[in-house]
Amino acid sequence: MAQTFEEQQQEAKQLLDLGLGQYEQRQFLEALQSWEQALKIYQRIGDKTGEGNTSLYLGNLYIHLGEYIQAEQYFLESLEISRQIGDKSREGYVLMGLADVYLNLKEYAQAEQYFLQSLEISRQVDNKIRQGINLNKLGEIYYTLGEFVQAEEYYQEFLMIARDLNDKEQEINALNSLGLIFRDLGKYAEAKQYFLESLAIAQETNNRALEGNILHNIGLVHQSQGQYNQATAYYEESLIIFGQIDSQEGEATILNNLGILYGYLENYVLAEEFYKQSLEIFQEIGHESGQSNILNNLGLLYQAQKRYNEAEEFFFKAIELYEQLRPGLNDLQKISLFEQQAKTYEFLQQVLISQNKIETALEVSERGRVRAFVELLGKRLANHESNISNYAPLNLAEIKQIAATKNATIVQYSCIRQEFPVDDVQRLNESDIYIWVIKPTGEITFRQSDLKHLWQTENTSVSKIIAEARCFDNYLCRRHLTIAQTRNGATEVTSDGHVEFNREAAQQQAIRIPQPQQREWQQLHQLLIEPIADLLPTDPKERVIFVPHASLFLVPFPALPDANGTYLIEKHTVLTAPSIQVLDLTRQQKLSQTERDGHLLIVGNPTMPSMGEPPQKLSPLPGAEKEAQDIAQLLNVTPLIGSQATKAAVVEKMPSSRIIHLATHGSFDPNRGIGSWLALTPTDSDNGFLTAEEIFELELNAELVVLSACDTGRGRITGDGVIGLSRSFISAGVPSVLVSLWKVDDAATAYLMREFYENWLDGSDKAIALRQAMLNTMQQYPAPENWAAFTLIGEAE
Repeated sequence: MAQTFEEQQQEAKQLLDLGLGQYEQRQFLEALQSWEQALKIYQRIGDKTGEGNTSLYLGNLYIHLGEYIQAEQYFLESLEISRQIGDKSREGYVLMGLADVYLNLKEYAQAEQYFLQSLEISRQVDNKIRQGINLNKLGEIYYTLGEFVQAEEYYQEFLMIARDLNDKEQEINALNSLGLIFRDLGKYAEAKQYFLESLAIAQETNNRALEGNILHNIGLVHQSQGQYNQATAYYEESLIIFGQIDSQEGEATILNNLGILYGYLENYVLAEEFYKQSLEIFQEIGHESGQSNILNNLGLLYQAQKRYNEAEEFFFKAIELYEQLRPGLNDLQKISLFEQQAKTYEFLQQVLISQNKIETALEVSERGRVRAFVELLGKRLANHESNISNYAPLNLAEIKQIAATKNATIVQYSCIRQEFPVDDVQRLNESDIYIWVIKPTGEITFRQSDLKHLWQTENTSVSKIIAEARCFDNYLCRRHLTIAQTRNGATEVTSDGHVEFNREAAQQQAIRIPQPQQREWQQLHQLLIEPIADLLPTDPKERVIFVPHASLFLVPFPALPDANGTYLIEKHTVLTAPSIQVLDLTRQQKLSQTERDGHLLIVGNPTMPSMGEPPQKLSPLPGAEKEAQDIAQLLNVTPLIGSQATKAAVVEKMPSSRIIHLATHGSFDPNRGIGSWLALTPTDSDNGFLTAEEIFELELNAELVVLSACDTGRGRITGDGVIGLSRSFISAGVPSVLVSLWKVDDAATAYLMREFYENWLDGSDKAIALRQAMLNTMQQYPAPENWAAFTLIGEAE
């Protein structure tokens, strides 16, 4: 019998309520069926309110099931309906759900934007509970990104709201989060104060789970200060609580920390016992990342005892377990996972070198870099060729074959860290740079540079030396450098003001120091080149391909001077690559490219877009305009200049272009590399910024992309290489990319680029053409900052 509107509405409401009951009883598949039936009825009868509510429930359910794409789809449908009918309250809730989707996908920039929108609406409708949730999540994002100042601001506001609502659990969470920030900043007194305050509330409210967690955190603070007896007492108290509430993960975590602590005390028998207890629990509950962490720690324990065979075995087990987690993850998730295991690859290399297993260590060095990038390139190539090689890590024979095929000397670096006692506290510090030289003949030689003296006696690090070198003669740039450790133990150099790491600080800030100022450049030459100088080819036209690691991605190898002041580019033809395997894949990219119709895309000095608050237009680049016109004349094409260089026009021409030359402003995003951008002319439909994320989605057929802009070779440095513009262009199908490592001088760059194209058109390969362009530019503009910024990544031919 036909039902009335009210009867169908009632049936849908009953299904909705049934689903809620099923969800609460963890009958998720049953809840899914009930809500899908309810949604069909609401859609059939045109009940927008019911449809919006049901889509919201389905989105939340799919988040719980880890099916984020489906969750996003339902949230977007609910968001559209909420806005149609003006339901602000639900709109805010849906935005929060969408933000959670992106947070789970580790796409932090999008998550941040949705949380901010949801926060604004929760303030408009005066919903304090949702304000608190949004503030907490925003704090979590910034904490994860290591932006502690912003994280603290959000957590402090979250704390105020929790207190206004008299929500003790959220007050504990806010205080605990603030404690974690100060612990990571090394401000242990403040951290302890927050933890003790949160502990008192947890004990007062009998919240045993949070009490155990906070006791663990206080133990970590004492351990970080080398106060091992106090740390042990807090860990043991926490362990009792986790046992009482049957929190196996909590128990395993505490046992692991006790293992670390007794390892520092060199009580290796007890440390091993705690690690094995922890491993057994993690195995029982199926916690793979926990298991991998313990396997890594057992490897360190055996390494400390010089039991290298056992250490090697456990480090390999840790790596293999982590790599089993990779299938099904997207690119950003793989990068994030890789960050967690980067140290294990370094420790394994140390153990192998200690056993003189030089070639196996090279395989591990190669295996331990740009895995996500390699898989991405391999998959994209597989769509174009049926005969594509797989993208498993390279073995020794394949590494030798690539050097022979490239007919080049490959120099692979690995930055190695090790735990050392500093002021009676164990710290992860720079230990060595491992260097392998692979000749075209297949001969492999290993050398290393000791870095320990840098921080032990000179109060510096490789990262700091590189940053100071990149300041050139700008005194204020040097003075504003800040050295810190990231959460994963890497050394990071930042600026504590708005002074850039290069000569182009504001003119009133550019206090000069006497030239020549080459001490840092010569230091880098001593560390990176001198140990292997006798292994490099004597013919300057023979190619040397540098494969950097960590902060070495920021080194302009051509500008490194020897003791006589002779620059490396004067002796060698230089390229760079993120890994040896990427070299092979860019060659396969070149071979797989289709016949081109010869289009050339030359862009110079677009009508600049605006950015910032309040919006300010980027400064025009008349030198870039002249550069584009000169190159276009050489190549006999018409460039896109000024208002013609819209983002839409450029993106439309890119897929069919053989050469893409972009002379404009560029910038890198150190936190979210895919947010790095190139400036193009804005229109009514877009803001003019072409991001690395958008480039990543293109399918290009160009043999060369030249990014004649500032900082285009930079981005977020990760265990997967530099996440930025160069990676996106190579991922999109381009085998050769020419990028800059700092803000480049307009006139000098125009001169260098003209020289590069003239040499290339005369028959030189790209690498030799770039070398000759640098040598010629050096005569006209002698300072290295004017000619050494550009680096060729990928193919020379």
